[in-house]
Amino acid sequence: MELKELLDETVIPNKTFGNNGLSVVIPKSEQEISQVLKLAHEEGKKVSIISGGTKRGYGGLIEEYDYLLSLANYKGIVEHTVGDMTVTVRPGTTIDELKNYLKEHNQMVSIDPNWPKDSTIGGVIAANESGPKRLKYGSARDLVIGLRIVYPDGSIIRTGGKVVKNVAGYDMNKLFIGSMGTLGVISEITLKLRPTPKYESLVILSMQKDRLEELRSFIVEIQDSMIEPASLELLNPALSNKLLNRNGYHLLISFEDVERSVHYQEDWVERHKPNEAKTEHLTVEASREFWKEFSSLAPNGLQDQDVEEYVEAVLKIASKNLLVLDIIEETERIQEKYHVEIEAHGGVGHGISHLILKGAESSVKSSISDIQDFTKLQSGYVTIKHLPLKLRSELSVWGETPSYFFLLQGIKAKVDPNNTLNYKRFIGGI
Repeated sequence: MELKELLDETVIPNKTFGNNGLSVVIPKSEQEISQVLKLAHEEGKKVSIISGGTKRGYGGLIEEYDYLLSLANYKGIVEHTVGDMTVTVRPGTTIDELKNYLKEHNQMVSIDPNWPKDSTIGGVIAANESGPKRLKYGSARDLVIGLRIVYPDGSIIRTGGKVVKNVAGYDMNKLFIGSMGTLGVISEITLKLRPTPKYESLVILSMQKDRLEELRSFIVEIQDSMIEPASLELLNPALSNKLLNRNGYHLLISFEDVERSVHYQEDWVERHKPNEAKTEHLTVEASREFWKEFSSLAPNGLQDQDVEEYVEAVLKIASKNLLVLDIIEETERIQEKYHVEIEAHGGVGHGISHLILKGAESSVKSSISDIQDFTKLQSGYVTIKHLPLKLRSELSVWGETPSYFFLLQGIKAKVDPNNTLNYKRFIGGI
């Protein structure tokens, strides 16, 4: 096989976000992935990796690499052991494709990233993505029990295994999950599964702006109680208006369990909620439709935009869980100061917030800098998850270089000495 047999000249690059390739290579097997990387490694070429394309605006300072390695056609279920509740899947499989397959077996992969119709499991694992239900189920890092990795020199390794209890010593999976494809190409992922919940619901609790301290106390009471919500996601007024057509702050409290348990927890919320709070209960189908709409709020790398007229950015903020209230409240001040629109939500149970900024280029840049400064004072950190290439080169996408950066440099130098894979896509330009 020659490399030219895998080239696809029909792919039109999205120039707004960069991370493109002079040539697009579309392998259909692990062996073809290996051959492409081996050739690039030997010739000193640079390779960018893409699957669904939703994360094209996430990291990276290069517009065009030598090759764009597309895993979009490298998809499908490799193995599903129903009794062990594990599944092995190829990286180009979309989240919806995986979930629809598992639904037939009353099982699920407990992950709820944005754009599940387009997002692939490979991209979600490479970025360690998660959604509002991270509170109950964790992030992508918590689901992986085994990987097959194609190293930049074309060699293939396996980490972990295909059963849940398989790790003795250091868990090598963790090295690749969240590394943004800078250490190897994921060719197979083995995930642990859960049974599909028998019942689910969503309680939407609304509070006015001047009642946030009462809301804070209620959140603490929830966390000290025996109830186990799948999400405790707080919406700022701008996002509340968009999703619910209502003003004020809204807390999304979702439950997934047997029906009796769900109703018990709903009743607990009604008994303990603040006096001024109002609640709305969504049943199974309504809650699923709500989360489906929620998952498509943020912009992604498949959507082109005119940077000269209008900029969209997505920030991910990690902080102590209750500081999410302060961050969400801070968005109100920043909106007024810089005349931007900020739709924000944050998990008050796990401390991960997401901010969608929209406005003029200069206003968005100033807003991001202000948010980074505010978050630093709260001992948190900001990652820019979506931004046009032009602005990524002007702003600090990953924040300040961490104290352990020398370890990351050492690992990258050992695994990928020629900087073949996703060069400058990760922390510190790795």
